[in-house]
Amino acid sequence: MLNLARIINEHVQKLVPYQSARRIGGHGHTFLNANESPKSERYLLNSTKLNRYPECQPEELLEGYAGYAGTTRDRVLCCRGSDEAIGLIVRTFVGPEEAVLIAPPTYGMYEVAARTNNVQVVKARRNEDFSLSFDLLKEAIDHSSVKVKVVFIDSPANPLGQVFAEAELRALLEAYPQLLVVVDEAYVEFAGIEEHSRITLLPEYDNLIITRTMSKAFALAGLRLGYALGHPEVLKALLKVIDPYPISEPVAQIGAQALSSTGVSLTKERVQKCVELRERLRGELEKLKCVREVFPSQANFLLIRFGDGPAVFKALAERGIIVRSFVDKPGLDNCLRISIGSPEELDETMRTLTALDGTL
Repeated sequence: MLNLARIINEHVQKLVPYQSARRIGGHGHTFLNANESPKSERYLLNSTKLNRYPECQPEELLEGYAGYAGTTRDRVLCCRGSDEAIGLIVRTFVGPEEAVLIAPPTYGMYEVAARTNNVQVVKARRNEDFSLSFDLLKEAIDHSSVKVKVVFIDSPANPLGQVFAEAELRALLEAYPQLLVVVDEAYVEFAGIEEHSRITLLPEYDNLIITRTMSKAFALAGLRLGYALGHPEVLKALLKVIDPYPISEPVAQIGAQALSSTGVSLTKERVQKCVELRERLRGELEKLKCVREVFPSQANFLLIRFGDGPAVFKALAERGIIVRSFVDKPGLDNCLRISIGSPEELDETMRTLTALDGTL
């Protein structure tokens, strides 16, 4: 009989996989645990080209996203969600005796991508209010026993909802010109893309990479389409590592439709409604006795500290409402994250929490 323990790589045996919302599962009817849009748009599909292998980098997507992001086509790489971009960056630039730097609590895929590739992980501290500063990142880099090659910063952060300040980013990029800084902007549309995206810094800093996704604001989580944006030579290196056909023909077609003027207009409307619902939900949550704190958020979710987070999570799940628990993450005891779903889903959630208030 095959003894897997003798042939699986040692670092893979120790690996704890990323616990996505779908992997965790849960039985219910209202899913507010994955930061998805509550609905999708309708798209057309031409199936006559499915007999051919697709382009590695579909030109229409490159041109479309470059126009949307306000950059040039040679600074755009298409991939299977920003998760693939994260993995490509680790595989391309970081060796087994080197490290990536993260600042927990943060998006879990940075560490999983590193561990999967037998790369070490260095962790920076955050300020008491969970904000991230250049000084704390510098402290972690300078005191690391292994060479840090890549820094991952999510902005807005998941699950914290905070934006990393431009001045702090500039300081980091200038202090470490041979270190790659990856700014994950998966949620940037909800913060205000003109004000908070750092894409305008790309021409100034060759060591800056920005990752984006069409899963959130574009409501295409099921499509698995994302982007890495950076210096053309950096992207050429990633293209050496990426699989031959990362973007399927249906994905390319739907992505191009979503990036049309009509698709972008719908996305802007969707974002505006989401932000309005987020702030309405914040006001309602702050009135509950069981709520201790609603964290500031510039994303499509709210992070809430309850008096008894596990009890609230259980009570909601028993009523078919699935949210995301972060009670085991550093500094986030009793914290749950609620995605901004439809008005009906949020109303149901608030009715449930209001009925439970005082009993939890």
